[in-house]
Amino acid sequence: MSSSNGTSDGPEKRPALDSVLSQIDPLGIGRASYEAFSSLAAKPQTLFAAGARFMTGMLAAASATTSRVLGEDVEGPETPGRKDRRFADATWKGNPAYFAALQGYLLWSKLLTELVEAAEVDEITHEKVRFGTEVVVDALAPTNFLITNPAAQKRALETGGLSLFRGARTFIDDLATNGGLPRHVRKDAFTVGKDLAVSPGKVVYRNALMELIQYAPTTETVHEVPILISPPWINKYYIVDMAPGRSFVEWAVNHGHTVFCISYHNPTSADRDVSFDDYLTRGPLAALDVIQDITGSDQVNMVGICLGGTLTAMMQSYLAEKGDDRVRSATFLNTLTDFSDPGRLAAFTDEQSLAYMEEAMAGPGYLESSQMMNTFTFMRSNDLVWNYVVNNWLMGQDPPPFDILSWNGDGTRMPERMHSFYVRSCYRENAFANGRMKLAGVTLDPGKVKDDIYVLTAQEDHITPWKGSYLTTQVLKNASPHFVLSSSGHIAGIINPPTPKAWYRTGDDDLPADPDAWFASSTHHAGSWWEDWAEWIDTRGGKMVPPPAMGSEEHPPIESAPGSYVLEK
Repeated sequence: MSSSNGTSDGPEKRPALDSVLSQIDPLGIGRASYEAFSSLAAKPQTLFAAGARFMTGMLAAASATTSRVLGEDVEGPETPGRKDRRFADATWKGNPAYFAALQGYLLWSKLLTELVEAAEVDEITHEKVRFGTEVVVDALAPTNFLITNPAAQKRALETGGLSLFRGARTFIDDLATNGGLPRHVRKDAFTVGKDLAVSPGKVVYRNALMELIQYAPTTETVHEVPILISPPWINKYYIVDMAPGRSFVEWAVNHGHTVFCISYHNPTSADRDVSFDDYLTRGPLAALDVIQDITGSDQVNMVGICLGGTLTAMMQSYLAEKGDDRVRSATFLNTLTDFSDPGRLAAFTDEQSLAYMEEAMAGPGYLESSQMMNTFTFMRSNDLVWNYVVNNWLMGQDPPPFDILSWNGDGTRMPERMHSFYVRSCYRENAFANGRMKLAGVTLDPGKVKDDIYVLTAQEDHITPWKGSYLTTQVLKNASPHFVLSSSGHIAGIINPPTPKAWYRTGDDDLPADPDAWFASSTHHAGSWWEDWAEWIDTRGGKMVPPPAMGSEEHPPIESAPGSYVLEK
């Protein structure tokens, strides 16, 4: 039917409906779930088989529970995962009622997982549904509620209810000051410049986008080729300068390297038009000029982390097009240069999600750090949300001091123009890997990069999956690669000082296209990849020379590290 002005009702109503739905469900998880379970409706045999397995499991659980009531130690049909610490309290096994609740929860979780995997939908829809299902399953775990958490009940009795009072007070404070999420660390647990980012150094250059820190030497001689660290700008730079003993900067300096590191300005509305080109030209490219003036070295060894590593690869390609050989080698830490396999992030970079993100940035001119951090947090909600709900709110305890989580909460904003370009050109178009990326007027050809590269990734990384990071060895196909797989996840895989638990894998540097083929022929090593990297970078550091002065006549020290930009809120 047409209205009186001659337009159709349908086209008018549908965009309005889509707009309302995008506000309620900006990531489209509800719509994706509807599509997934609608596809299952056309497969009644699949639904019946999954339901039958669930009922069989419930009957087995009921039988085991009855046996436990009678004093027999009978195992149930399901057991928590080996690394699942939620059900460590002995009550979950010793008390039949809690045992039955656990079995029901595990069987229900398994049923939902089976149904999600059986749905015939595209991969992005699958990722959205997986994410949404995992969030719901994790949120409804019986350990998250006082009435079904035996450990929290015991603590309440032991403290005479004081733990409940403390937990309620913490909950109210988190509701008012932390967006309703539990804190990972106390507000006063760490101070930047006092507990973290304490390696001695000087800010030797500053522009509107970044500060450049030069670290003081600790050895009588240093390698003549300095190191420039290119950090991500979604968080503060001190991921590479955590507490002493856990600082990558400290490790490199103590191994005889002159180290420089970029520290980015935290953008405001005034920076909405800062572009990705600006991050290249006013970031690492500007730093190269300063480092050459201070050290006299014609080359640097780059270390790029996550997004800073992506920019490093693009800079290498840019310099190759210009015939500029100032980069001798590049180390990539948990970095994607080929975005064809971005893992779980594919669920948040489809067109609907990007449109919502761009709408959110349009007003303030930036993406608030909490918006992205919350997404990463709920990708590991058991560890980063519900673990702290139980510890802080139900048990009434302070979270343990942990430098990584303190850093993780110290995010930065993303300029509107830069971030929109980055997500669309990388996640949507995969432009760099496909040779279509254009920065600062230059079309980038990754095949022209011929530098030595060290590619490090972590096996449990949920942000840059290791197989996706491995593809850097294929994107920079004419470089000389060395690939290393480390223990831990996205952050702990980088902050990886030698410990008895640390391990890494290496293989032949003639790398196959298939990461699984590399893994099958790789070798497991006890220790940290830091030790492997120290040997690798030493052979690319040049001869040993006296340390350069801190700053130069043209670039005198401005202030002591960690500088001013890292303190911006």
